[in-house]
Amino acid sequence: MTAAVAPRREAFAALRHADFRVYFVLGLVAMMADNVEHVITYWLIFERFHSAALAGFAVISHWAPFLLFGITFGALADRFDCRRIIQAGQGLFILASFSWAALFLTNTLEAWHAVILLIVHGLAGALWSPASQLFLYDVVGRDELQSAVRLNATSRNLGILFGPSVGSGLLIALGPANGLLVNCLLYVPLIAWLFITRYTGHMHHGAGRVPQAISLADAWQTLKDVSRQPVILSMVVLAGATSFLVGNAYQAQMPGFSADIPGAQGEVGYGVLLTASAAGAVAAGFSLEWSTWLRRASVLPALAMGVAWALAIAVFAFTRSYLLAVVVLFIAGFLNLAFSSLAQTIVQLEAPPDRRGRVVGLFSMSQNGLRVGSGLVVGVVGAAVGIHASLGYAALVSLAICAALLLLARSPRVAFG
Repeated sequence: MTAAVAPRREAFAALRHADFRVYFVLGLVAMMADNVEHVITYWLIFERFHSAALAGFAVISHWAPFLLFGITFGALADRFDCRRIIQAGQGLFILASFSWAALFLTNTLEAWHAVILLIVHGLAGALWSPASQLFLYDVVGRDELQSAVRLNATSRNLGILFGPSVGSGLLIALGPANGLLVNCLLYVPLIAWLFITRYTGHMHHGAGRVPQAISLADAWQTLKDVSRQPVILSMVVLAGATSFLVGNAYQAQMPGFSADIPGAQGEVGYGVLLTASAAGAVAAGFSLEWSTWLRRASVLPALAMGVAWALAIAVFAFTRSYLLAVVVLFIAGFLNLAFSSLAQTIVQLEAPPDRRGRVVGLFSMSQNGLRVGSGLVVGVVGAAVGIHASLGYAALVSLAICAALLLLARSPRVAFG
């Protein structure tokens, strides 16, 4: 396996860069605001419409823009100032939160409004993702990219952990409309800071602006390019298989798992199960940065951890032990952050500089967009055979795919790198 990069052996290496430290904190606040909006708007949807279909669409709309526009938004990141693209994404988040608040205050919220605003929110996240990755590369450079990607993922998971608590607090203290108005303010610090920082996503490493038009043909060319690069392709397939088959669909089914596991019934048990994987991800981010483990961006560890993650999810699906369920969810969260951030790093390092945004966008499409499928695999199939069986067998199929990729990567006849 030649596709490996040995970055500097310093704990929290990316935090040596002042601009990264600021982006880490402000990105955490923005991600928390994203999850605050989820908490309040999902409550609004439930209270106003009592529609399971609309609640399901809320999940689909969050990930579908990654699937439909991943490469296109990556091409935008290649072509334009990433600061402005990130600001545009944050602006869409604010537009969605403000519109929810206005419609609720005026008592004019209808189902079609909710559909549009859910799509706007999903587009905001998809627009932010590739530009953010190019921005990180520009700030920290090649040697410390893995540290930056891992810490950025940790920041996102901290936002996921804190978002529900803050959102619930705003909902209780201020009500849904005023809570959403306050939430708009949480996006402002990142927008303001991006006017100050000098990094554009294109200052270093040869990732300059490119003249190619953004088109469907360009997206097809990106797919062809990646198909000829086994290292990148293996990471895209790893991300896509795990996302399509399992993703985070089990989180939406957690009330059902909680009800079936003795000792996990009730709000406390449900809450522990719901946050265990995010807690594991945060633990992974900080502990892996502190240790010297996984300092090399290599394909084999990413695939091996993908196998272990799928096994942990399968154990959770079939267990009836509350303690074991919490432990394996924590382990799954740990492994998920470890292999996904490693895969993200490998893709960025191996991507051609002039098409890095497009390749990162393709990876985002696979890692995030294909989560749309997990709702069908785990949720719809689960309605027929039970959620334990649907998640368990989906995890085992995911395990088989990851294991096949691992065996292929170890084969001397396959030119990885």
